[in-house]
Amino acid sequence: MIMDAMLNNLLRRLHSESKNSIGYPVSRDFDYSALAPFLEVAINNIGDPFLEGTYHLETHAMEREVLDFYARVFRAEPNQYWGYVTNGGSESNLYGLYLARELYPKGMVYYSESTHYSVQKNIHLLNMPSIAIRSQENGEIDYDDLYQTILLNRQQPVIMLINVGTTMTEAIDDLNRIREILRKLAIHHFYIHVDGALAGAYAAWLDPKPTFDFADGVDSIAISGHKFIGSPFPCGVVLTKKQHRDRIARSISYINNLDTTISGSRNGHAPLFLWYTLSQLGEAGMQQRLKHSQRMATYLLTQLRLMGIQAWKNEGAITVVFPAPSKIIRDKWQLATDNGQSHVICMPHVSYKQLDAFLADMKAVPVTKSQEIAVSV
Repeated sequence: MIMDAMLNNLLRRLHSESKNSIGYPVSRDFDYSALAPFLEVAINNIGDPFLEGTYHLETHAMEREVLDFYARVFRAEPNQYWGYVTNGGSESNLYGLYLARELYPKGMVYYSESTHYSVQKNIHLLNMPSIAIRSQENGEIDYDDLYQTILLNRQQPVIMLINVGTTMTEAIDDLNRIREILRKLAIHHFYIHVDGALAGAYAAWLDPKPTFDFADGVDSIAISGHKFIGSPFPCGVVLTKKQHRDRIARSISYINNLDTTISGSRNGHAPLFLWYTLSQLGEAGMQQRLKHSQRMATYLLTQLRLMGIQAWKNEGAITVVFPAPSKIIRDKWQLATDNGQSHVICMPHVSYKQLDAFLADMKAVPVTKSQEIAVSV
């Protein structure tokens, strides 16, 4: 059969390509075979996950447990938080910005130039005024530029988007310094949203722990589910203060539920898959995943430097940054590259064997000047 051949070829290609995928944040060390029977059911988590509606083919109970897990990790006030499982970090960020706009319709959004590209798109979709702030060399926001920019616009409420793990360098913006800037400028009307798509899923277990959660004063947090946790399809989580959700909720009679999310129909399998992994791992298991990833990142960093390559990483990060290698290596290992820099993200599935194979290629295919110029253009 032609279709069988096409599917077999596609599966072989995907398995082959996945062996060399170390440049993008997608964990592949999962086994969801126990959940295969649920693919026979059309699961739709329409409506608010904390309410019971008239459509019963849903996994709201598992969704709430996923939210409860991260509400504890992010130190949210009991019974004062709300959230849902999204299609990914981009939707989670869109939701946080949407809530901020409804609270402060005349607010100005501030974000660093290292922020994920989806944020600019979300700001455009929401028709919100915004200003991009310079980044430091490590990808962290430039606090002096932020201070001066807010000073010039201090008559407007501040909608601050901070990064917990930028796309290319896994930089984490310092919430304490940002809040100090708001205090010095006497800014009393502000909303703080955290884009933790990359590192938010494990940032609570970093040492030292960054300030980024609800106890530290944020209003909403976005994380990805398919990155550090691992999933066969993109998904994410957004958490916020319940009072912010209440501002936008409206009743939908024919589902006997509230419309409180971005999309109406929502993937009901995603909460089930995330719940399955988080239930198995718990906080202790998540910490072990982080330690493994950090060991791999430290190993890679050390080996690259021994080869004379100017590699570096932010403190505690699992992302190793280095000058872009040849196109052959970038293509084979699927390395994200920007401004002449590439990176390897040591997700929990990354092993010494994979890294040694990558290092062998780095030794065998040196970068030429012409290639360096081509990458930087």
